[in-house]
Amino acid sequence: MTSHTLLDSNTHRDLRICVDAGADLGDGVMATLVVPSEFRRVQADFPILFRRETGRELFFAVALLGFETGENLFLDGARWDGGYRPLSLAIQPFLIGRPPGGEGSGQVHIDLAHPRIAQDGDEGVRLFDSEGRPTPFLDAIADRLGELDEGYRGSGAFFDALAEHELLEPFTFEVMLDDGSLHSLVGFHIIDEARLRALDAAALGALHAAGHLMPIFMALASLSQLAELARRKNRRRRDG
Repeated sequence: MTSHTLLDSNTHRDLRICVDAGADLGDGVMATLVVPSEFRRVQADFPILFRRETGRELFFAVALLGFETGENLFLDGARWDGGYRPLSLAIQPFLIGRPPGGEGSGQVHIDLAHPRIAQDGDEGVRLFDSEGRPTPFLDAIADRLGELDEGYRGSGAFFDALAEHELLEPFTFEVMLDDGSLHSLVGFHIIDEARLRALDAAALGALHAAGHLMPIFMALASLSQLAELARRKNRRRRDG
């Protein structure tokens, strides 16, 4: 259940946000949306995989955080155990809204039903000061929202290019854990490295000129993080 509304300095003057990490705060997810413009930062910590939107041919990218539904191996109690926090998680409980009709600049909206809304008036971080001015925390959130919105809006051309050159292939990954249990990832795609290597100079040049080649390379590089994710899973099983 969500309750989205336009953020307002009068109505929400005293609102506070819980900024700790935690499964009960919305971080308990196996994967989270990422956009090509953040792939360079994402690949240092997480595998980048691709999925189709349900019932559609369109793809989107995710950072893989675990191997099971609701599992985030980068959560250590109330601590985020990673060098980077993907934008789609870092902006919660905020989102970009649009004026009626969908035209005009993006607006900062907030989900008032989100678990990050502080229930105790003394906990969490304020969004506005006593004069109704945005706090540095809210300014930082607005920057992240803008970056995510711009990245999402610009991602269509990236996925069109992948489709044009047939650069995505189905991906199944099986990991055998130290305790003998087997976990399988299905329903994902990855960059087809062989097809990428086979592209001629003109195609590669066009991808580079459009800014698509770097995120493609970052997505490929990120697959080395699958082994680290499996190690995290083994540590979690071993340590309880």
